[in-house]
Amino acid sequence: MNEVEFYNQIKELKIILTEEQKKQLNEYASFLLSYNQHTNLTAIREKEGVYLKHFYDSLTIVKAFDPTQKYKILDVGTGAGFPGIVLAICYPNLEIHLLDSNIKKIKFLQELIQKLNLKNVKIIYDRVEIYSIKVMEEYDLLISRAVAELRILLETSIQALKVNGLFIAMKASIQDELEAAKDTIELLNCVVKEVIPFELPNQMGIRNIIKIEKQKETLKIYPRQYATILKKTLKKKS
Repeated sequence: MNEVEFYNQIKELKIILTEEQKKQLNEYASFLLSYNQHTNLTAIREKEGVYLKHFYDSLTIVKAFDPTQKYKILDVGTGAGFPGIVLAICYPNLEIHLLDSNIKKIKFLQELIQKLNLKNVKIIYDRVEIYSIKVMEEYDLLISRAVAELRILLETSIQALKVNGLFIAMKASIQDELEAAKDTIELLNCVVKEVIPFELPNQMGIRNIIKIEKQKETLKIYPRQYATILKKTLKKKS
C-alpha cells in the first residue's frame, strides 16, 4: 500500500489528514525502517508494508470508539508505537500513554516522539501487571494490538481501566481466545460488548477488534502473580 492508497483507504474510516500529519507519518515510517536496520522492531522492511500492516491496521481501531472525543488511553505492549503513536498523530485531542517493558523499544519511542514533536504522548517503561496496580482506574480506554493472549492481557491490565471504560484488543483470529477468556472476563467484572471482524485491503488478512466493557470495580486480588496467570486460567467455581 503506497501513501496515496493509504490516504484513500483511511477516508473510508472518516480520517482526513493535514499535510503536517502526512509528513509526520512519512517521517515515522522512514525512521522505523532506518532504526530497524540495527535494532529489530518489525519484520516489515519496506515502506508500503509499514503503511498497510502498521499504519492502516492501527487506524482500524477507530471502528470501536469515537476518536474525536477526549480520552485518556493506555496502549498496552505498544512495541514500536502501534497503534498508539499512529492514533496520536491523527488525533491530537487524545492523551495517549505508551506502555512497554522492552528497553530497546522504549528508547526508539523516546527518539521518535522527540523527532515528531508529539505533545499528547507519554512513554512508560514498566510491566503491565505492575503498572496497572499503580494507577488503578486511571484510563478511559485500554488498547492493545497483537500482544498476548486475551485472558492474559485482560487480567494484567484491567485494574488500570475506569469503571465503564473499554478494553479494546486488536487480533487476527479470536474465537479460541474468547472461549478461553470467558470466565476471566466475568470474574474481572467485564462483558464483551462487540466483536468487529473485517478484512485488510489487498486481501492481506482477516482482523478482529474486541470491545470489552468494565462494568464495575475489579477485585483487588487481581492480577495474580504473572507466572500464575500464564499457567492457570481463571475459572468460575462450579
